[in-house]
Amino acid sequence: MTGFDIFDTIERLRRAGRPFCLATVVRTADVTSAKAGAKAAVTEAGEIIGHLGGGCVQRAVRSAAAEALSSGETRLIRVKPAARVVAMTDADGVPLYRSGCPSGGTVDILIEAYSLPPQLVIFGASPIAQAIASHGVLMGYRVAMAEDAGAPEGVRLFPAADPAALGIGADDFVVVASQGQNDLAALRAALDSPARHVAMVASRIKAKALTDRLAAEGMPADRIARLKSPAGLDLGGIDPHEIAVSVIAEIVRWRNRGGLHKDDAGSDWDTSPQQGR
Repeated sequence: MTGFDIFDTIERLRRAGRPFCLATVVRTADVTSAKAGAKAAVTEAGEIIGHLGGGCVQRAVRSAAAEALSSGETRLIRVKPAARVVAMTDADGVPLYRSGCPSGGTVDILIEAYSLPPQLVIFGASPIAQAIASHGVLMGYRVAMAEDAGAPEGVRLFPAADPAALGIGADDFVVVASQGQNDLAALRAALDSPARHVAMVASRIKAKALTDRLAAEGMPADRIARLKSPAGLDLGGIDPHEIAVSVIAEIVRWRNRGGLHKDDAGSDWDTSPQQGR
């Protein structure tokens, strides 16, 4: 581990877009090979990058890291000699993991999950698409646009013919802001993704005409029903950046409300009717 720097490792994993946990030894008792302050990154594949101690500690860390990545919650665990473990939670409430290592020491380890922020995938090269991308970057989303979209700084690029290369997930966001340029193809690609939130910067009339064509092509109704159009909250925006703010605001609200597309009164969110003529 000569020259190893945990912070370089963290930065490398973040740049690679990989989820991971940071494991930190916060306390030891009796004889252990682990030392307080030692840190390691634990990848989603269970790879431990750094030194936390022997195999018994590593098995516990892998298990706890997998649970932390699944829940997104920070947790403190304690690895204790098996002979001294009488319950799976210690007297102070810390979850216990049994150790069979001969050293007989106890190790407390803090497990902090680093979950990747959602992707915001934008189809289109319009001024509105570029404005949405710029605001998305400022919000900390992993923003992606097609290679030929004139993306602003900080945006990842994907081949225009292969958006599936992004690995879009259900919790990611897809926005179509093509504004008259290959609208049908862009909407088709967006709705072919597994993202639960798909929005289009367009009037209701235009969105209906496009989704009718997709339905005629055989696209299932439940896939089409995911579309939210016009995109964005009704902020009365006119210029591209004002509309972009409304689109990002809708994403924030959707995310914080667990995916609901309804307001408190139960009616559909109304949005700017002048979008996407």
